[in-house]
Amino acid sequence: MIPIRVVHDEGADRSVPLPSYATAGAAGADLRANLPDRGEMVLAPGARALVPTGLRIEIPDGYEVQIRPRSGLALKHGVTLPNAPGTIDSDYRGPLGVIVMNAGQEPFVVRHGDRIAQMVVAPVLRARFVLVDELGATARGSGGFGSTGQD
Repeated sequence: MIPIRVVHDEGADRSVPLPSYATAGAAGADLRANLPDRGEMVLAPGARALVPTGLRIEIPDGYEVQIRPRSGLALKHGVTLPNAPGTIDSDYRGPLGVIVMNAGQEPFVVRHGDRIAQMVVAPVLRARFVLVDELGATARGSGGFGSTGQD
């Protein structure tokens, strides 16, 4: 297991659980809303908002945290993350917020303490970009956007 150091933001409700895995096989740890007024926020259809978690995290070098939608919220309510997966870099130490969007047909209420997203810890590989005169050939070539068929 990779240790992720966590601190609470000033004014955060410390009774809201830290990120946690719901099952032994879960890849993502649930993140919860930690609203400053301990109340709720209403997202109208099509609206988006930054939902605070009340946390700051320290990710070890060589790793990132990906913020992803919760499948149940997406299926049942149309609630998703417009920048999914969001990336938290290892050198970021600011407040951890989640950009949530209501793509559903009805207003959606985010309540203090609700599970709003999941975070996945992943290794990061860095690349060195090399300018060349041409690229190697492949059978696919430059075909894209459905060029490989509907299978």
